[in-house]
Amino acid sequence: MTTPLSSMPSQAARQASIRGLSRITTTLYLSGGVAANNKLMLSSNNITTVINVSVEVVNTPFKDIQYLQVPVVDAPSSRLCEFFDPIADYIHDVEMKQGRTLLHCVAGVSRSAALCLAYLMKYHSMSLLAAHTWTKSCRPIIRPNNGFWEQLIHYEFKLFSKNTVHMIDSPIGRIPDIYEKDII
Repeated sequence: MTTPLSSMPSQAARQASIRGLSRITTTLYLSGGVAANNKLMLSSNNITTVINVSVEVVNTPFKDIQYLQVPVVDAPSSRLCEFFDPIADYIHDVEMKQGRTLLHCVAGVSRSAALCLAYLMKYHSMSLLAAHTWTKSCRPIIRPNNGFWEQLIHYEFKLFSKNTVHMIDSPIGRIPDIYEKDII
């Protein structure tokens, strides 16, 4: 497994990232909507592009920052998978132009995290399990909804012809197997 950063984030960095921006790679950050509208936070992290993965959050446009809207609701039936390739490609293009991207939804937990996992699989050749493990180490609160997990599992198979995460039946319904230990 290749990691997008050279080392795991410190405990202090993980705690701070929950309230602000979470650095996933040298050019990709995750956050909730409040942090995405904080000019100081964006400029101090040299953010050049903001991708808003929500219908609820309205971004405050700041000069010299490009904005992209992905109008998806956080519901298991939402077809977020239609955006996996286009958004991963967009994030990669920003990186190739020496820019930095902030990917956010309302809380930085489900929609933006799912798109982050898709990007890491496509452009960092990470398995879904590795991408989740890495992203969770950077932003401990991530938890894509079960519909997004199913879509990510299909995407992983499309990319690598195998799966590292599977949906299983549990007392609370179908869940990704990586959450099985959480319900016992």
